Amino acid sequence: MDLDHLRELGQQLRVDAVRAADAAGSGHPTSSMSAADLMAVLLARHLHYDFDRPDHPGNDHLVFSKGHASPLLYALFKAAGAIGDDELLTFRRHGSRLEGHPTPRLPWVDVATGSLGQGLPVGVGLALAGKRLDRLPYRTWVLCGDSELAEGSMWEAFEYAGHEGLDNLTAIVDVNRLGQRGPTRHEWDLDAYARRIRAFGWHTVEIDGHDPAAVEAAYAEAKATPHRPTAVIARTIKGQGVEAVEDREGAHGKPLPDAAEAIA
Repeated sequence: MDLDHLRELGQQLRVDAVRAADAAGSGHPTSSMSAADLMAVLLARHLHYDFDRPDHPGNDHLVFSKGHASPLLYALFKAAGAIGDDELLTFRRHGSRLEGHPTPRLPWVDVATGSLGQGLPVGVGLALAGKRLDRLPYRTWVLCGDSELAEGSMWEAFEYAGHEGLDNLTAIVDVNRLGQRGPTRHEWDLDAYARRIRAFGWHTVEIDGHDPAAVEAAYAEAKATPHRPTAVIARTIKGQGVEAVEDREGAHGKPLPDAAEAIA
């Protein structure tokens, strides 16, 4: 898939995340939109996963530590052919498998997330099992939010993964600057995050998270870096692609005001 198609896939993931939240009348589309390009490149180029055989021991693991971005995860499942459009639009409906935060009711979800700060620690455990116990070639990819880096459990996970040299682990940090209640502590200061993560023995790469070529290069670098886990620290825009909500406070955790116009 060339760069133009990667951009198109990222845009389609954004559109489907917006549509899912609009159908539910709730959800976190803007938090999903910021990470869409990051997930498009991962799905198309780097995630080794057989969606027809989710129990295959060689599958990569993808953990959404920022579980509120579930509309993006479900859009990714649709793009992979794992679910259809009709099911996508059952998001948050009573009885639907597509809950407000991902759960293992879906066979492609390893762990329920939603309480921030929990996904990376679980990802460290998955990576440790693959490297030390099962000795399998899978990689573990964890999508993290910048707000959840205020959680101590995240830094405990960074420390342990660095100590263990888990080079089969990549943390993708979606630095979109805005949390639920306003700007994050470091906003778009990528180096502030990178310095702290490097102190725990990680390799870090700082990128524009909306540039597919930069994302592709960062993931390739992560896979080629031995003896250390890698953190891809991506500057993104919350609500990317829709001017009405781009980098706007007060747009967290709610559907877009006019989804039809936004995706037109």
